[in-house]
Amino acid sequence: MSSVAFETQRAALADVVAIPVTPFAEDGTVDAGTHQALLRRLLDGGITTLTPNGNTGEFYALTPDERRQVTELTVEEAGQSAAILVGVGHDVPTAVASAHHARSLGAQMVMVHQPVHPYVSQSGWVDYHRAIAEAVPELGVVPYIRNAQLTGARLAELADVCPNVIGVKYAVPDAARFAAFARDAGLDRFVWIAGLAEPYAPSYFSAGATGFTSGLVNVAPAVSRNMLEALRAGDYPAAMKVWEQIRRFEELRAANGSANNVTVVKEALASLGLCRRDVRPPSRPLPEHERAEVAALAAGWSI
Repeated sequence: MSSVAFETQRAALADVVAIPVTPFAEDGTVDAGTHQALLRRLLDGGITTLTPNGNTGEFYALTPDERRQVTELTVEEAGQSAAILVGVGHDVPTAVASAHHARSLGAQMVMVHQPVHPYVSQSGWVDYHRAIAEAVPELGVVPYIRNAQLTGARLAELADVCPNVIGVKYAVPDAARFAAFARDAGLDRFVWIAGLAEPYAPSYFSAGATGFTSGLVNVAPAVSRNMLEALRAGDYPAAMKVWEQIRRFEELRAANGSANNVTVVKEALASLGLCRRDVRPPSRPLPEHERAEVAALAAGWSI
């Protein structure tokens, strides 16, 4: 893969990296038609980077067949109008198979979910990502880092042997730790994505991030775009105005250990008549008495 192609991928990461929801039909299966309509709404709203099988897409609640279906639906709907960053994970063979599937469909990048394992050594973290990255050397690879113990030196070590590791979704809720980690790994070596979405985007951009992930973008693409434009312009007061606008919505998502992270997004979409509110265990729909606040927040944005 030429460096020119990786530059295209890097540019796609320095943006609003949308994490689409996975809508379910009344019978509990993936609702393909609604999925396509929600993706079309994102694309029409100016979103050009999509992450099928991200956490807002309920990655861990989907079967392997459903994860493949979601990737296929996303590539089909986006065509050439968006960069596709496919979420992969679980055990190494499963992640590699998902990465091969993404490559076969023409996706340009994969995001490697944080290893789900009770015992993660730092060198083992490198081994895990290396096995996946080496299986698809022509794809850009983006580790999703939620481990506060991981050092920037380990990421640099990974990239030394896997030059296709081009970006990082950093999701440790500590802006000072992020600033140090990015500099230890190589600030200019990777595209740094604020992996905790709009609430952390201003502080992480001030420390070197150039993109941020978003689940809120499913509901209000224009709001996420407004924050990105303010941050790109270095206009932090304007970015913080957007931050104030989305603060309560994101607080509801983050409450109780992010118990309702996806639930709140789907509730907002349901209030707008865009999809069913259904989520899968271990998530759960909002109780009736909490739905009105989410609907009011969604209705208050210029959607």
